[in-house]
Amino acid sequence: MPSAIAVDLPSGSYQIQIAPGNLDALGSQAANLGLGKKCLVVSNPLIFKHYGERVLNSLSQSGFQVQSCLLPAGERYKTANSIQKIYDVALENRLERSSTLVALGGGVIGDMTGFAAATWLRGINFIQVPTSLLAMVDASIGGKTGINHPQGKNLIGAFYQPHLVLIDPQVLKTLPAREFRAGMAEVIKYGVIWDLDLFNQLEACPRIEQLRYVSEELLAEILQRSCQAKADVVSQDEKEAGLRAILNYGHTIGHAVESLTGYRVVNHGEAVGIGMVAAGAIALALDLWDKESLERQNVLIKKTALPTKLPKGIEIEAIVDSLQTDKKVKDGKVRFILPTAIGKVEITDKVPAEVIREVLGEMRSH
Repeated sequence: MPSAIAVDLPSGSYQIQIAPGNLDALGSQAANLGLGKKCLVVSNPLIFKHYGERVLNSLSQSGFQVQSCLLPAGERYKTANSIQKIYDVALENRLERSSTLVALGGGVIGDMTGFAAATWLRGINFIQVPTSLLAMVDASIGGKTGINHPQGKNLIGAFYQPHLVLIDPQVLKTLPAREFRAGMAEVIKYGVIWDLDLFNQLEACPRIEQLRYVSEELLAEILQRSCQAKADVVSQDEKEAGLRAILNYGHTIGHAVESLTGYRVVNHGEAVGIGMVAAGAIALALDLWDKESLERQNVLIKKTALPTKLPKGIEIEAIVDSLQTDKKVKDGKVRFILPTAIGKVEITDKVPAEVIREVLGEMRSH
């Protein structure tokens, strides 16, 4: 199932390489890019224990001088403090402008490594080696990098494209089931916003809540179609001037839920699942799509064993207030991505606050 997807951008194009066993090809792929000899692999201890040695060997066998920097796992460590640790190791190892940061991990590691690469020496090379489904289909592609502010998610960051995204589907075998479901939330998102055929394929699969129920063919299709969808959107709108905002479907309320629960209660994919249920219900309340489409979306989210209710103890007014700090706010108005059919969405800032409150009220955990 090897495939290569091009992300064509004004700032420079790169490839998403998908193939089983790709981890061992990292060195030769990186060497083909003509990068400088110094490499710093950023990872977390668990991922590094599984795959660190293979990645370091692959790079050093291709002539790279490789060091590593390990950061704690989890969204709550996506802070300026972690970035400082990367800078310290970069300085210690005298990384130069021609040097490369390699992100080996999930979305959090990818976001932080990318931000460090964008800002160290005003920008050095950067390669994404995503190890979670969520990072493979979404976070590693498109150049969004960043860290969280105590008041909101991803408020500090930069658009900074990688030189390569290298995906090895075999690493998903060590991914915890909860993290696999989190990635499936983003896959469902692509189905709703862009790719009806992908949505239909997920619908036809009896079980999709764990990797072992997903055939190799369907996994290949999920990776290929999701990466292609993201590449298509980003190629048309690199810096979110318009179309790219549709990739935030489910994220508006999702981000609020994540930050209000201190990134400890729900993970990113679970928050997106909750956010898609909310956005779907708002779209129905505004007559943008029909009840049957909403039901199909929600059945698929439930089939993935993702939450569809708000976490206990979260105040609706706190969510409404939190929406005002979202990056997508323009002229004080919150922009929502709302579906008009499965496979199509629109961007609107005309969602009355009472509709948001009503929908969230229905989603309270009892």
